[in-house]
Amino acid sequence: MVKKKADLGSKKLISLAPESWASWLTNCPNIKVEELLDSNLQWVGRENDSLLKVSTPELGEFLLLVELQLRYPRKMPLRLRVYTALAEEKYELPVYPVLINILPHVKDPQIPNRYESEFNGIRALQEYRVINLWEVDVNLVFEQNIRSLLPFVPILKGGDEEQVVRRALRELRADEELSELESLLSFFSTFVLELPVVQQIMRWDMAVLRESPLAQELFREGRVEGQREGKLEGQREGKLEGQLELVLRLLTRRVGTLDESLVQRVRGLSSEELEGLAEALLDFSDISDLQDWLANLTA
Repeated sequence: MVKKKADLGSKKLISLAPESWASWLTNCPNIKVEELLDSNLQWVGRENDSLLKVSTPELGEFLLLVELQLRYPRKMPLRLRVYTALAEEKYELPVYPVLINILPHVKDPQIPNRYESEFNGIRALQEYRVINLWEVDVNLVFEQNIRSLLPFVPILKGGDEEQVVRRALRELRADEELSELESLLSFFSTFVLELPVVQQIMRWDMAVLRESPLAQELFREGRVEGQREGKLEGQREGKLEGQLELVLRLLTRRVGTLDESLVQRVRGLSSEELEGLAEALLDFSDISDLQDWLANLTA
């Protein structure tokens, strides 16, 4: 029997409960999702962009543009300006753009909600809504039945308790359509719970997660943005900081607290080696796995 490849891109997440998702993002309780549109806008097209044609009695038809990011990238305001303009041109409808950030940024705690520029007296302005998941109350997910947010419960405000994660897991397993999101819930649970706890209450299937378009895109975004910021600063530490911070955090959750010698070994890895470790650590179960991996690296 061939195992079904998990489709965990943002398009899939939104398609599971489009109207509850759209209502939450726009603050329009009576919104209707008419169609999930093609978000390939000329040269723009990624797994984490979603475009919905929606309508309300008050606003009529408009487009809901959703951009999902692991961490806020510096060029996102300009990117959203471009996406919004291209979507409006293609479908000839007004656009409501929303940026969703999954984890806090290491260096940019203040995330702007607009693109703004001025050149030779000409001013450009594009506003958009910003939602930081770590600021979202976890009770909202259950009260408003926003099923697409269930895998993110551990990183929501108040979602870092074992009983809350268990509740999210029960709701995922109760719906056959949502069951494939369990791998993503497992992944984010490692940010707040000890690995043995996660393994006890969940089916830890990282092979499925590695096939997820969302997971692949999120890690790729994190690596690229970390490298971009490093080049701007001209420092090796800056170049690797975003990627290194995430890898060290995941290692701690996977194998326990690292002693200083292991931390220094990891800090000394190149960008390419960190990328390899980010993938390999998903299969680690204890500290010896990390030690063996590092030993093989220098063998």
